[in-house]
Amino acid sequence: MVVQQYRDGGGARAARALAVAGVIAVTAGCVGGAGGGGGSDGSGQRAVAAERPLDVLGRAAGVLAEAGGAEARTSMETAAGGTRVTIRGEGTYDFRTQMGRLKVVLPTDAAGADDRRPITELLAPGALYMKNRGAGVPDDKWVRIDTTALEDGNLVTGGVTDPMAAAELLRGAADVTYEGKSELAGVTVHHYRGVADLNRAARAASPQSRGALSAAAKGFSKDAVPFDAYLDEEGRLRKVRHRFSFASGSREGREGQEAAEVTVVSTLLLYGFGAPVTVKLPDEDDIYTGEIRQG
Repeated sequence: MVVQQYRDGGGARAARALAVAGVIAVTAGCVGGAGGGGGSDGSGQRAVAAERPLDVLGRAAGVLAEAGGAEARTSMETAAGGTRVTIRGEGTYDFRTQMGRLKVVLPTDAAGADDRRPITELLAPGALYMKNRGAGVPDDKWVRIDTTALEDGNLVTGGVTDPMAAAELLRGAADVTYEGKSELAGVTVHHYRGVADLNRAARAASPQSRGALSAAAKGFSKDAVPFDAYLDEEGRLRKVRHRFSFASGSREGREGQEAAEVTVVSTLLLYGFGAPVTVKLPDEDDIYTGEIRQG
């Protein structure tokens, strides 16, 4: 899937969400938040429900960094022109190093074939590496993308929202309501609903995430990102769903017509905290620098 956004003068101009044989289109050779002390429920765990929602959400990224590694499942659904495409991923992520490894599976109709291998994605601060990219990239080569140069900071481009970026977005939360307790995979979670501001999140983010979020704050046509977040009793983020919306299509030759809205819903599930995470980034010789076919 490819999602690109543009700002054109005072108005927003967003490109289409396209289902193609790869996840991202790149050109040839392209390679703090709110703190707050937590209460205790007497068992050594933070009494999450008793705290201010903004404090809980502002601390979520830091709590994940303390937890270290985790297993992750992702889904990204794009709706445009009555068509829905869902991309799914699964793997592990280390919140201390902000590095992870995911297998991303495109739906059959998006890939154009039912035997396409999953795309391997390596996530690192400021970079995204992809293997089995297709589009003319040799099978044994990786594509490297500078996420700080992407107009969405890789919040949607790679078909996966980087798990730490998803948590850091909560630092920009506002208008938050506490929706109560529920159960998620046998774990008691607290549900918060609100809207994150990309600019506020970028300013409060960790140094490793700030560049990508700052790019997103400049590139998205809408700074407001509605979300639903579910945290366990220890303040660890277990599930978060972000809804990114922007206008699609060019106005050239279509004056008087309103651009259609594209909605991208990105969902992250975290479990298996403490899982070992091993990520070895490709050597320079393994990175493809030739032309990438646009589909």
